[in-house]
Amino acid sequence: MMKKFFAFVLVLCLASACFAEEVVKIGVYEPASGDSGAGGKQEMLGMQYANKITPYVEIGGVKYKVELVYADNGSSTDKAPSAAQQLVSSKVSIVLGSYGSGVSIAGSQYFADAGIPAVGVTCTNPQVTAGNKHYFRVCFLDPFQGTVLANYAYKVLGARTAYCLAELGNDYDVGLAHYFQEAFEKLGGKVISDTFPTGNSDFTSYLTNAAMYGADVFFCPVSLAYSTQIIAQAAGQGAKFPILGGDTLDSNKVVEAAKGTNVKVVVSTFYQEGGSKEFDEGFKAWLNEDKEAFTNNGGNDMISAVSAMGFDAYYVALMALKAAGSTDPRKVNEALWNVKYNGVSGAIAFDETGDAARDSAYIKSVNNEKGEWEFVAVQKVGE
Repeated sequence: MMKKFFAFVLVLCLASACFAEEVVKIGVYEPASGDSGAGGKQEMLGMQYANKITPYVEIGGVKYKVELVYADNGSSTDKAPSAAQQLVSSKVSIVLGSYGSGVSIAGSQYFADAGIPAVGVTCTNPQVTAGNKHYFRVCFLDPFQGTVLANYAYKVLGARTAYCLAELGNDYDVGLAHYFQEAFEKLGGKVISDTFPTGNSDFTSYLTNAAMYGADVFFCPVSLAYSTQIIAQAAGQGAKFPILGGDTLDSNKVVEAAKGTNVKVVVSTFYQEGGSKEFDEGFKAWLNEDKEAFTNNGGNDMISAVSAMGFDAYYVALMALKAAGSTDPRKVNEALWNVKYNGVSGAIAFDETGDAARDSAYIKSVNNEKGEWEFVAVQKVGE
């Protein structure tokens, strides 16, 4: 009897093995905590929504269930290595992220050593992809974004003096401020550049200095934890100059900070709600059905550009897996070079550096009365 029992159990085990789903793992290397945690969560929402509507992918004629494996890099270059190693140990085939260039750079070598390709979503610093063949990105770069913002400030806002403020040691902040300054001065403008230490919460002296120097714009390409404080304190001081920022300020948290104030906030970003009706309607419906997703979006259904970018990055990963015909990370890396995808944020294809070719950015500003973003223009470098 025992022999028959064990034989029966063996048959059941073999049968269940035959019907077990094949799984491919995509690493999600994002900040869910720290100064960039709010932005990281919104970027992940795009991936999660894409995974919900497309949970399977066919690879080499076999249907695979796509599993998202999360690793919180904590918005910190100190914590980033352990998060990267966690994904390597999980044997992911490809990595998506991160929100934040510094953490992307800090985790890069660990992915390279393991032969795992990574697709940056909104990490705009050129150093992310420079000098390597494993890191790609679907967003525009800081030299482009800095020039677009400088052109807009000088030519459209009529600014001639700009005050730039960045977090000391933050690759994204310092890099974007540098490119803005370079482009603004080339146009004939004057720039006063300054930095603040990590963890700072009092920006009144910086705002006072900007006013003293007669700044026409206050450019602060910083994280949400700082930008919302800067806006609130600018309102408290009755600041007359517009607050100008890059993609990190494209958040409903910034809208909340500016609502009901007289502070003009203008940002450059990757996507504006209304760009894809199908995506907008589906994403909003999902947010309103999923309490956790709604909370991670800041407690409303406003669409952040980073969510649209996370959505597109997920499908770029699926296309690479299909093209590779394998879950082997090295083959996926090779396939990525030829991936072409028409996403909700625009057409995506990679150049010889692994960067997506982008020729324009969305400019939008906060409607202080309504508490919502308003589309201003699509700005190109030469405009």
